[in-house]
Amino acid sequence: MRRALLAAFLIATAMPASAAPDPSRDVLWAALKTCVLAKRVANRTFPCLSVDLGDKDRPGTAVLRAPGEPTHIVVMPTDTVAGLEAPMLQRSAGIAYWRAALAARPFVTDALKGRLTPGEVGLAVNSAQGRSQDQLHIHLDCLKPSVLAALKAHGRQVRRTWTRFPVPLAGDRFFALRVPEAEAEHLNPFAALHGLPGGRPDLHRTSFAAVSTPPGDPEPGYILLAYRAPSASAEDVMDHSCAVAARRSGA
Repeated sequence: MRRALLAAFLIATAMPASAAPDPSRDVLWAALKTCVLAKRVANRTFPCLSVDLGDKDRPGTAVLRAPGEPTHIVVMPTDTVAGLEAPMLQRSAGIAYWRAALAARPFVTDALKGRLTPGEVGLAVNSAQGRSQDQLHIHLDCLKPSVLAALKAHGRQVRRTWTRFPVPLAGDRFFALRVPEAEAEHLNPFAALHGLPGGRPDLHRTSFAAVSTPPGDPEPGYILLAYRAPSASAEDVMDHSCAVAARRSGA
């Protein structure tokens, strides 16, 4: 059965949906369809790590590991959702995908066998021009050591309204928003982006990341980071080689 599913995956990725203007931007969607088919037909998740088909109250999601990057995973809707600019994300679906992304963090930490804490894992969604695929995918991976250091030094200055983070992160100037832990369960980060300073929202040019508040913070929870640019990519705060864990192992 596994060989048959692998063959189906290869066929799907070789023949992406014709609706996409650029077929290379549809490869993730093709892989996702294979995961959903495997789950429905054989109760398997391959090539995904996990598939939740959802129900009438909760949209489905899938988790896929990036090839050759053990700690880099993406969480995707099983429905068609192009990106963070999709209007449906302003409603309850946005909350559901946020929760699914938070729940997927063990896929990152488990890959490093205790050398990484959940607080060192970030989430990120890129802008329309900053992404390579036109199916919403929430990146999860290790944060860059420089980003962790900046959060430790300045995280306590983040308030519950959008304000500029005091220093650049990975070369970009982000706005930051504090989300207390008690409110995180009901957060819709996609809707929160409408509150960004700077006039009318343009979600096609917006990218955001989410990180845990640093250890010792008086109000534990999360910090949303977002900025606007033609090719905004909050994924830049991540380190797909996971140097912070490599240092602990002595590598």
